[in-house]
Amino acid sequence: MKILVINGPNLNMLGIREPELYGKQDYAALVAFAENACAELGFECEVFQSNHEGAIVDKIQEGYGKVDGIIINPAAYTHTSVAILDALKAVAIPAVEVHLTDVNSREDFRKVSYAGMACLKTYAGFGFEGYRMAAEFLKNYLK
Repeated sequence: MKILVINGPNLNMLGIREPELYGKQDYAALVAFAENACAELGFECEVFQSNHEGAIVDKIQEGYGKVDGIIINPAAYTHTSVAILDALKAVAIPAVEVHLTDVNSREDFRKVSYAGMACLKTYAGFGFEGYRMAAEFLKNYLK
């Protein structure tokens, strides 16, 4: 089985961007963590990151018929992108939303998740561990 892990804007700046919120580990550490978590659960994994909404939509659409599940951290697009919501709905691939921080305890605008409306579950505030939790959920869901 194959999982597509999608990370949105500014996640490539992990370790630099607001380390008090996002931690000091860099994006390469997140990619390694996600790949290892998926491998431990028996998944093949592809990790993708983009700062561009259209590239994320394209990647979701490319997954149709090729991946069994999606783990998505839409980052700032969580709260703004109907296009990502529509792409997730269009492909109907089981998806789980992940956020490194607890978005519900932050600014009010972060409490709305368009992408989450197309996801089976959301893990927020668990740091990198949220990716493992999402992969475990998908493994159980896809059985």
